Parts: sequence; structure tokens; C-alpha cells
Amino acid sequence: QVQLVESGGGLVQVGGSLRVSCKVSGFISGVESVAWYRQTAGNQREWVASITLNGDTTAIEDPVKGRFTISISRDNAENTVFLQMNNLKLEDTAVYYCNVDQYNRMYWGQGTQVTVSS
Repeated sequence: QVQLVESGGGLVQVGGSLRVSCKVSGFISGVESVAWYRQTAGNQREWVASITLNGDTTAIEDPVKGRFTISISRDNAENTVFLQMNNLKLEDTAVYYCNVDQYNRMYWGQGTQVTVSS
């Protein structure tokens, strides 16, 4: 099955930048795209951005459009999806999760905490 490992979260001040990564490995047949979601305490996970494995198509949710970008790189059998976050705001504080849909089954990484402080 597919494995997802996020990294790169941390503490940053308002207006700062951070890049989180999602390493996608294992059996990836049937995976067409990779998505980033985020979740704050007491709330449902919300979709943030997606990218196809070939990198041709991306989508970004409106609240972060213009500040966040998603990209993908490939090294041998591993794909790494990056979420570059610029001009961070307090409301961007959340746990960020990597996600794929493989044959109608959702897989999630363990999440990485992003905290934006004033």
C-alpha cells in the first residue's frame, strides 16, 4: 500500500514562510493525485491544495490562493509533494495532513503541526 510521511512543520511568525513536505512511497498504483488538508482542534479537516502525480494540474483553495503553492518532485520510486506557505496568518495554524485516494480508499499521513504566532 501507499505510505505518506509529512515533515517540515514548525513555529513561524505572522508573515513568515514555511514549506511542508509529503513523501509518497510504496505501492502507488491507482493514485492519481496528492492532496494537502489541514485541521484545527474541534474542526473537520479541510482541503487546502491538490496536485496530480505528473504535476500537470494543481488546485488551491481560495483562502490561501496567492500565498500557498503546491509542487511535486520525483526521485527514483518516491514522489515528494511540497506545500510552500508564504505570508502566513494566525488562521493558518493547524495540523497539515497529506492525503491520497487509492482505489476509493483514503490514506493519510501522520500530520505535521504548523503554528503561526503573532
